[in-house]
Amino acid sequence: MKRLWIALLLTLSLLQAEDNVSTQAESNRTSATSQKVQASSPARSVSPAAQDRLNRLGMQLRTLTAQGSEGNVWTKIYSSYKTYEALRKRQDQLIREIFRLKHKPTLTPEEQKELEKEILERQTNVGKLQLLSEFQHDPFKKLLEPPETGDVPVIGNPFGIISAISYLKKLQSDRQLYEENFKSLEATINRLNRERKILREMLKYRPKDPEITRRLKEVSEALDTLQPTYEIFKTTREVYNKKIEEIRLKVNGEIRREAEKAATIGGIILFLFLLFLIFKRLIRKYMADKESFYTVNKVSNLLFITVILLVLLFAYIENVNYLVTILGFASAGIAIAMKDWFMSMMGWFVIVLGGSIHVGDRIKVVRNGTEYVGDVVDISLLRMTIQEDITLTTYMHNRRAGRIIFVPNNYIFTDMIANYSHAGLKTVWDGIDFTITFDSDGAKAASIAKEIAKKYSKGYTDITRKQLNKLRSSYHLKNTNVEPRVFTFMEEYGIRVSVWYLTNAFATLTLRSTISSEILQRIREEKEIALAYPTQAIYMQHPIPHAVRSEEPEPKAPATGASREEPL
Repeated sequence: MKRLWIALLLTLSLLQAEDNVSTQAESNRTSATSQKVQASSPARSVSPAAQDRLNRLGMQLRTLTAQGSEGNVWTKIYSSYKTYEALRKRQDQLIREIFRLKHKPTLTPEEQKELEKEILERQTNVGKLQLLSEFQHDPFKKLLEPPETGDVPVIGNPFGIISAISYLKKLQSDRQLYEENFKSLEATINRLNRERKILREMLKYRPKDPEITRRLKEVSEALDTLQPTYEIFKTTREVYNKKIEEIRLKVNGEIRREAEKAATIGGIILFLFLLFLIFKRLIRKYMADKESFYTVNKVSNLLFITVILLVLLFAYIENVNYLVTILGFASAGIAIAMKDWFMSMMGWFVIVLGGSIHVGDRIKVVRNGTEYVGDVVDISLLRMTIQEDITLTTYMHNRRAGRIIFVPNNYIFTDMIANYSHAGLKTVWDGIDFTITFDSDGAKAASIAKEIAKKYSKGYTDITRKQLNKLRSSYHLKNTNVEPRVFTFMEEYGIRVSVWYLTNAFATLTLRSTISSEILQRIREEKEIALAYPTQAIYMQHPIPHAVRSEEPEPKAPATGASREEPL
């Protein structure tokens, strides 16, 4: 266990110093070579000029080695590859030596120590070989393989131009990095060729120098390894550059085509928008009717949006038949899931094309027993918007007014919607009821009510008469009497007088209040007419009138007083 721990520590320390050792090995060996050359004995008949030349060659060699050891990835990989090869050879040698020692019958103490030392070294080398296993076969594979180009983007809309430009930038970045690796390899080979040239020249002056010979052999082996790699890299680079250039030309062509297409569509949309603005300006200038202007404006807005959507649809969907098929299959599910929306859209078409309701009309909507009366302020594709006003409905039922109420357009198929101002009719019938006693002059009361109603509704009567005459061509109208009407009915507490008159559909309460006040004032002035309403008479000290007594059963005991309701 102790040996294993020591082996692990040695492995980590050796790997930590591996980069420094590999990058400085060349410089150290070159420095040693030049120093040995300079320290050679002058007995070898080297002239001073030759010695000076050797010194300069040694300086050049150290400079080249220092340049190659500064951040050169190829030198580092090659150094790691050579380290792996050396470790593998040493491991084979250790295995043979350990096998030999273990199979000896007896071991001397020195041999026993040697065996333990070799076993420890073998264990250390196993860890180092595992960490350097990527350099076992084809150590330059990662640098030789060109970057993946990925899927070429298909530009089908203007937004695809952005992704295409990003894709081209990524290709350019990968290409630049690949080119830098190639230039680095080329510079490394050039440097090694210069080193070999210098070493060969140095070997001429020292033909038997072992250090120069060893160094020349190492440089030649490095060139023999890197030169084929360079040729492969050169061929791969040419193929990769051609592929990148083809992709770049194709993507740039699609970008140009899509940009021209987008510019054409943008020009068409701009032209349609200008026509739309001119059209709206003309209808605003020459269309005096506000309701007609609102309807035309809404329809033109919808038409403009539809045209723009169709232009974009046919421009950017290559196979429209495919879209129609998909929508056909999905229409059933969409119709069920969005039933209310589709019904509201159909209701919008019915409202707009049928002309039953316009913006500005006063309508009444009845939903679940609740009534809403207000003016239509907007008709959109899905709903109508009405503003609630103070009307007889709000006075008698809701006791609220001024609310904005949204009515889905599909209500026109399922609920009752009354229009108070349809087809130009701005008036409605309104009625006032009051009760007089049985002994009052009913004919005179009816005459007074009719006279007052006729007085205040004359203008609305004339307007309605003209409007109804215009509607004869569109509707079958039987009763076109527009004069005020008075009816009398016998009720429980007296005679009910009901007067009906035409009034402004948007201000019924105003005229109703005025007519009610004057009828009340006139009746108070008449002695022959008395209003009837439920009352209670109490007789305390006076006998009950005979008319009242005859209607009641005989009391069982004398009473001091009696009560009875009677109309007054």
